[in-house]
Amino acid sequence: MSEEMIIRHCSPTLAGLKTANMFTQFFTSDREMRETLRKLNKIFVRRGLRIIPLRWKNGKALLYLFRPSFLKCDLKNSLAKYLLAERGYEFRKPGKCICELIRRLDENEDFPHEIGLFLGYPPEDVWGFIENPDDCKCSGCWKVYGDKEKAEKIFARYKKCREAYCREFARGSTIEQLVN
Repeated sequence: MSEEMIIRHCSPTLAGLKTANMFTQFFTSDREMRETLRKLNKIFVRRGLRIIPLRWKNGKALLYLFRPSFLKCDLKNSLAKYLLAERGYEFRKPGKCICELIRRLDENEDFPHEIGLFLGYPPEDVWGFIENPDDCKCSGCWKVYGDKEKAEKIFARYKKCREAYCREFARGSTIEQLVN
């Protein structure tokens, strides 16, 4: 797996601006995937990040790069707790929430709507998408149902971050040097 792929898809998480990102990656085998993730986690763990597979099917992995401390904080939000509890998640333990998300992804091709909570999306936007998906105010990295101006500023920060990280990677920086 190329470092460029991670940088292109996960720069805001690498920079500490976002809770998590997901992306798909092809591997020749389950063993190759696990070895690759083990090597990456040697870099990531000491910097407060983890990368895990959420789904593995037909040589394709859905990978989840996240900051456990950010996720723990995000899931303490009262609306996030309500949304997760309503869907049967054990919201008090982020690890159990991730296990439940993996189970749901394994059982269904579609993403469960609450997945946005695992990516650091504002809970009011996740709730808006669940309750009234056709009535968003704008869309960018996610569909916005709450504070449009705040979301647009975040989208711009993420874009600027991605551009800066891609530029630094092109200049020779490694992923280890770019992780904050």
